[in-house]
Amino acid sequence: MTSRAGGSGQLLAISDLHVGYPENRALVEGMHPGTDEDWLLVAGDVAETVSAIRWTLETLAGRFRKVVWVPGNHELWTHPDDEVTLRGVERYEHLVALCRDLGVTTPEDPYPVWEGPGGPVAVAPLFLLYDYSFLPPGCTTKEEGLEYAYGTGIVCNDEHLLHPDPYPSREAWCRARVEATARRLAELPDDLPTVLVNHYPLDRHPTEVLWYPEFAMWCGTALTADWHRRFRVETMVYGHLHIPRTTWHDGVRFEEVSVGYPREWRERPDPPGRLRRILPKEVGPRDRGAAAGHGGGRGDVR
Repeated sequence: MTSRAGGSGQLLAISDLHVGYPENRALVEGMHPGTDEDWLLVAGDVAETVSAIRWTLETLAGRFRKVVWVPGNHELWTHPDDEVTLRGVERYEHLVALCRDLGVTTPEDPYPVWEGPGGPVAVAPLFLLYDYSFLPPGCTTKEEGLEYAYGTGIVCNDEHLLHPDPYPSREAWCRARVEATARRLAELPDDLPTVLVNHYPLDRHPTEVLWYPEFAMWCGTALTADWHRRFRVETMVYGHLHIPRTTWHDGVRFEEVSVGYPREWRERPDPPGRLRRILPKEVGPRDRGAAAGHGGGRGDVR
């Protein structure tokens, strides 16, 4: 396919909005597109309650030409503060139905094609989960990894709030999602590049700067380690780590686009809630620094 450079639209991205914090809700209230043709990719962790998720996505869908959403772990929590008590697959399907009611694209919908500047590319929202394959050093099994994590006190709240029903485990749910998604991606035209959007990175390398390396167990799966090459990826968009930066792996751009918690973004020099431009490609000091391996670490685990 021939790349198109015309038009004024932008493919923008954000994640980890966590609008349960008033400061983060205010950031969403101030988010607007730069042009009437802008799309917004929302890479998960909008909120823990269905009502807050609806408010956020409805607000954004009313402003952007298209909003594309993938679930983070927080959306999938069955949280005691949420009046919606669905678990596992039923909760996810409830959120998909909510998005469709709002006109928001989900991982269950046909992949839209971005035809604006930098396109055409297929924009593929993914829901893949994790399978504990990013183990701490010296651990060879999930059980050993969890024992180590509980020993350090760095344990993701998913262990108590993210239920895999009707699957027997989160890793079983992950495997089913990976297999089904790989089949869908393989059906795309061979000459069509992709932007893959997932809450977790598709490769382990972004987790190497975590302050608490054991948290990587809840950050993805080794089953997708070759997807950035296998599926002609232009950019891999993710969140979850709360370490916004750009890295390069095998010549492919990985873009972490999270907002994070107020206590985290207050310490950063960049304005909070800035939408990251995915296409047309944005090149600046942040790209160069991250590509050289600079980056912080996550100071909070939930």
